[in-house]
Amino acid sequence: MRVFPNLIGGEAAATEEVMANINPSDTRDIIGEFAVGTRSDVETAIAAAAAAFPLWSRTNALTRFEILDRIGSEICARSAEIGDMLAREEGKTLREATAEVLRAGQLFKFFAAEAYRANSEGLPSVRDQIGLTVSREPIGIVGIITPWNFPIAIPAWKIAPALAYGNTIVFKPAELVPGSAWLLADIINRSGLPKGAFNLVMGHGAVVGDAIVSSAKVAGVSFTGSTRVGKAIGHALFERGARMQLEMGGKNPLIVLDDAPLERAVDSALQGAFFSTGQRCTASSRLIVTPGIHDAFVTRLRERMAELVIGDARDPQTQIGPVVSEAQLAIDQHYLDIGRREGARLAQGGERLNPKAPGYYLNPALFTETTNRMTINRDEIFGPIAAVIPARDYEEALVIANDTEAGLSSGIVTRDSKIIRHFREHAEAGMIQVNLPTAGMDFHAPFTGRKQAGYGPAEKGSHAREFFTAVKVTHEQFI
Repeated sequence: MRVFPNLIGGEAAATEEVMANINPSDTRDIIGEFAVGTRSDVETAIAAAAAAFPLWSRTNALTRFEILDRIGSEICARSAEIGDMLAREEGKTLREATAEVLRAGQLFKFFAAEAYRANSEGLPSVRDQIGLTVSREPIGIVGIITPWNFPIAIPAWKIAPALAYGNTIVFKPAELVPGSAWLLADIINRSGLPKGAFNLVMGHGAVVGDAIVSSAKVAGVSFTGSTRVGKAIGHALFERGARMQLEMGGKNPLIVLDDAPLERAVDSALQGAFFSTGQRCTASSRLIVTPGIHDAFVTRLRERMAELVIGDARDPQTQIGPVVSEAQLAIDQHYLDIGRREGARLAQGGERLNPKAPGYYLNPALFTETTNRMTINRDEIFGPIAAVIPARDYEEALVIANDTEAGLSSGIVTRDSKIIRHFREHAEAGMIQVNLPTAGMDFHAPFTGRKQAGYGPAEKGSHAREFFTAVKVTHEQFI
């Protein structure tokens, strides 16, 4: 059994405790044993990051470009290998996993180019003979804490800008999916960075994550995960005056109006709600449908769901893999029970499947006859479960769509250009999708939410510099 150590100060760092990485498609398959870090490991990593910061923060744009571009190129070149690891440990289909790896490589290449972007500007002073410059500097050591559902793309879109803008890093991936993160960290570790500029500490959130968040030497934390944990991290960071970038999920609506092309509407719902096993913060978990298309939409969606191929994530024929873990399967089944108890009709799926290999397989589920007040339409389930909510017309559908505490992504399917324009302006979400699934964003565009979906500057794209850099204003008088 291979043991994967932490990577601290440019070196492998073994630990006394290790954790097995289990394949959710076949629980008999143990991928490897991964280090479980301690608070002491985090302190060592922070010290290494602090020692590397003076050098890395002052490197020129060409050096940063070459290193980040080298990382991106190796990720892309090894996309089949890393994609296989991702599919094996997380349960995402091989096609989706490989696409995610390529996305990670593209993110590093994008931020390699961003390293050349000017980070200062001269402004005319309102006073004679005074010079005025606004510049940006790296904030220092950044803690990066990522979730299990996109185990290489989300780390990439945090790590790449952090390095591009001259920060040093302590990175904690999710416990369930350390394999993809370790392969990424190994590539970064061999890229030519100064030793200690990047550090990987795997382990439990209550230990490793807490040590990162509570350290006075960590200037800011970029976190993606649950609202509950994100709020706790936010409170802790506020108390010590550190920066925070928190992405905390969504409960995303897809409105389907009477004039929507039926197949386009069903495709958008099917992909948005159930692909990646529904384990996306941008998943379409609330399908808000008007009367003229309601019955045809439900019938056709059920037909398409019944045709889905569910199985081992690494089987090329599989369209929907397993859920990530036994605990997540139990959560999904719990919400299926709640939906039935509250009066929703389970129109399709919802049963646990038993293929040849033991794994965490759940038939994607569709509820109908629901209201927006039901628990299944309020809580983020994070599984292959969606609910149809009837609405009288567009106006009511928009009210229902906006009636959520987490405004991350919001979608609509319609031919009406006036309604599209109105929806763009009045949908209370950070990301809007028109005639598309609610999940799926370009790698160079900002990723951002409203309400409790997120807090702090947007992720991705050139907007990322708002978190990873600090503004400095200089007034000068020459004498």
